[in-house]
Amino acid sequence: MLDETVWNSPRAVRWLSPSNLLRWSVAVAVLTIVLKTLAWAMTGSVGLLSDALESLVNLAGAIFALTMVTIAQRPADEDHPYGHTKAEYFSAGFEGILVLAAALAIVWAAVLRLQAPAPLEQLGWGLALSLVSTGFNGALAWVMFRSARLHRSVALEGDARHLLTDVWTSVGVVAGLAAAHLTGWLWLDPVVAIAVALNICKEGVRLVWRSSQGLMDQAVEPEVLARIEAELARLASSEVHFDHIGTRRAGQRSFVTLHMHVPEGWTLGHAARQREQVEAALMRIEPGLQATIELLPEGAVTAMERTEAQAQPGPQRET
Repeated sequence: MLDETVWNSPRAVRWLSPSNLLRWSVAVAVLTIVLKTLAWAMTGSVGLLSDALESLVNLAGAIFALTMVTIAQRPADEDHPYGHTKAEYFSAGFEGILVLAAALAIVWAAVLRLQAPAPLEQLGWGLALSLVSTGFNGALAWVMFRSARLHRSVALEGDARHLLTDVWTSVGVVAGLAAAHLTGWLWLDPVVAIAVALNICKEGVRLVWRSSQGLMDQAVEPEVLARIEAELARLASSEVHFDHIGTRRAGQRSFVTLHMHVPEGWTLGHAARQREQVEAALMRIEPGLQATIELLPEGAVTAMERTEAQAQPGPQRET
C-alpha cells in the first residue's frame, strides 16, 4: 500500500485529479466492454451478457462524470457567483440512475434465460476474460476512491462506486458460471445474475440519494462542523462570541456563515481586523472553506433573526 505522503505529493495530486482519473475510467470501460463482449460471445452466458451491459453503462457514466467535473472546475461568474461545483451532484445522480437501469436490464435478460436455459460453451476462456476485466475495474476503483477523498469529488466517488458494482457483478457471474459448470444446473447462471442485480440496486439508490442531498445544500460532514465549532470556541472571549452558524457542502467546496458579536465601542477597523483573523483561522483548519462572517455590535440582532424568533421562538445556537 502506498504511503500517505506519496498520495499527497504535488505530482500525485496532479496526476490523480478527478478529470485525469475519469479519462482513465473511459478508457478502461471501453477495454472491459470488448473483453466482456468476447466472453459472452464465447460462452453464451446470460450472466456475462449482463456483465457486459454493466460495463456499457460504466462508459456512459464515466463520460457524463468527466463532463460534469469539467463544468464544476469553471470559476465563479456573474450568473454563478458561488461557482459551478454542484455540477458534480448531477453526475452522481446520473450514475445512480444508470446503475438502476443496468440492474433492470440484467434481471430482464436473466428471466428470459430462466424460461429458456441454454448450455454454456468455452467456459474457461470466458471466465478468464471476465476476471481480467474485473482486475482492471477493481484497481481503478481503489485509486478513484482514494482520490475522491483527497479531492472531495462526489462525481469521482460516484464513478468509483459504479465501478465497484461492476466488480461485484463480475465476481457473482463468475461464481454462478463455475457453480453451473460443476453441478450441471444451468438455471444457476441466470439466478446468480438476478441476485447480483438486486445487490447493485442498493448502490444505485445510494448514489441518487447522495446526489439529492447535495443539491439541497446538505451541511458539511459532522467532523468538519466539529472542527469549525471547536475553533470558534477557541477564538471566543468575554468580548467576542459567535452564533447562527450555518454550513453547506457544494461538491469540492464548503461554506460557513455566522454572526460575530463584538463590543459596541470597537471601531469598524478594529472589528474588521478581528474578523479577518477568524476567517483565516477557519480556512487553516478546513482548506477551501469560504467563510461569510457578519459583524454585529453586542446585543444587536438582524431583521431576519427577529422575524424567525417571532415565528419560531427558541434558544439560538451560540459558540
